Amino acid sequence: MSTPPEERIRQLRDLIRHHEECYYILSAPEISDAEFDVLLHELEQLEAEYPDLVTSDSPTQRVAGRPVEGFETVEHLVPMLSLDNAYSEDELRSPR
Repeated sequence: MSTPPEERIRQLRDLIRHHEECYYILSAPEISDAEFDVLLHELEQLEAEYPDLVTSDSPTQRVAGRPVEGFETVEHLVPMLSLDNAYSEDELRSPR
């Protein structure tokens, strides 16, 4: 039997939040970046298919993690133009 979309979305959100905490806050990732991206992409697809299930606290609607104390704010000398993921050299070099 297939998992209802509401339940799968909840599972993905919980799983993604757990892995964000491990990666960004604890500096102890449990899965690879590619595995994380697969989870996030599945959630993005489900939310696109069921827009009434999108919530403001979804990992797709915010920046991950929270600021870690002890770091100073710095200005980048070269602007950060894209934070999109790149999975090939072509994607890396293409303007976004």
